[in-house]
Amino acid sequence: MDKSVAIKPVGCTNLKLRQLTRRISQHYDTHMAPLGIKTTQYSLLSAVQKLGPIQPSALARTLEMDVSTLSRNMRPLIDQGLLELAPGADARSRQLLITDAGRVLRDQAQKSWRAAQESINRLLGVSNVTALHALLDQSLTQLRTSTGKINE
Repeated sequence: MDKSVAIKPVGCTNLKLRQLTRRISQHYDTHMAPLGIKTTQYSLLSAVQKLGPIQPSALARTLEMDVSTLSRNMRPLIDQGLLELAPGADARSRQLLITDAGRVLRDQAQKSWRAAQESINRLLGVSNVTALHALLDQSLTQLRTSTGKINE
């Protein structure tokens, strides 16, 4: 066999990533369920706690999601009094911030998140999870720096 011929991936990368993402999300959501929160909501609470007050558009860029998706995901948290959309620097801008109730829930949820992460580490193996993180980080970096080159 000619070793200079690269082995090509079989299947659709998007499908495989989406399948993995769904399974991992289900795993984390199971751990979060007793608190009445989903992993996506925990991530938003954590990001706003760390970065806030922050404009929703800036948060969407940081999380690499579009603003409409962010708005759809933050609305229930605002309605529950966990996040607040407050006036920004000028009349047209808004700032997103975490409320005291949001901090309390986020701190409780962090324990569930840690349990989910430790469980994933056990199920997949710490070395596999570490390698997966490295590959994902490298892939994200490459995709960010190759803007416009994805269709090649």
